[in-house]
Amino acid sequence: MCGHCDFDNQITLVGRARRAADEIIEHYYRIPVRKAYDLGSTRGFDRAVADLASELRAKIRASDEAAVRSVIEVLNVDWRTTTAPQRNNLVSQALNAAGRSVTIVPQKIQIVFDEAAEEVVKATRGAARSNQKLAIGADFNALDNRIVRHLKTSQANFVRDEYGRRHEAFGREARRIVSQGLESGLGQADIASDLRKAAQKHLAGKGSFYWDVVAGAFVGRGRSFSQLSAFAEAGIDRYVIEAVLDEVTTEICRYLHGKTFSVDRGIKLFEQVEKNPDNIKDLNPWIRKGKDEEGRTILYVNRGESRATIAEVARSGVGVRDDPGSFKRGLSERELMDHNIGPPPYHGL
Repeated sequence: MCGHCDFDNQITLVGRARRAADEIIEHYYRIPVRKAYDLGSTRGFDRAVADLASELRAKIRASDEAAVRSVIEVLNVDWRTTTAPQRNNLVSQALNAAGRSVTIVPQKIQIVFDEAAEEVVKATRGAARSNQKLAIGADFNALDNRIVRHLKTSQANFVRDEYGRRHEAFGREARRIVSQGLESGLGQADIASDLRKAAQKHLAGKGSFYWDVVAGAFVGRGRSFSQLSAFAEAGIDRYVIEAVLDEVTTEICRYLHGKTFSVDRGIKLFEQVEKNPDNIKDLNPWIRKGKDEEGRTILYVNRGESRATIAEVARSGVGVRDDPGSFKRGLSERELMDHNIGPPPYHGL
């Protein structure tokens, strides 16, 4: 089993349990529970991500379930009596119904992000003052306030894109299920059962780590940009990446371990992302692992339709503690910054 996946499942479960306990305390005992992120430790960061992911799931659960119900209502027909154009039209109607069910989702999650943005920046600044002993003020500076505004407004488009992909995926799957079901002689009940399972998977994201990825990216980028702001205020101009080299650390983080980056370049990167948040995949790309044309394992970033190699994995250290592995053809720190690689996060989850 993937060590990270097993760990993420546990963290998500803890987050949901904590969220449920908070709701009970607030609802039955009328005691307000105030979020307080601790981003100065690995455990605190993981809990913050799990809490945020759990909160996002709670906000959109009703809409996702409504989308599934609306789809099944449209598609629960005797498919044997329909023509091919009618079947295609029914799937289109179902997708329209699902779309109407989730129109409120961006507004629901915006409330969560609005609250979390200030918490992330405040927690990062607090950790910089107390844990790192940086000589900075307690109040947000001008850059902190810009980071908060950016975090609050930069998520909705990505979520809308995700729901668009989900609906497209379900549309393809629904047409396949109906076509193959009719070819196999399945009846209305069996096809409806298969469509429900597909709707739960695609429309409700069952079994998906999507919200974990969203929460991790939100907290990670917010913390990184806020950390850069604190460094700049304290007069620090360089920072070093130190990975936790345990058994499940990725080749990506092992490669970046020990690399030094410029605070000023990191802040300039934030300013680019701030001006064009929809282009964040190009402006602040995640590093991926894959194969090159010769079949060698490489780390790379996507650049539009092409990709740029970051390094070749000569020997993987994954599975071994305190082993960074070895790499060939690696880019210099300046070249990495030219590819907008600097502050974390470097990959999903």
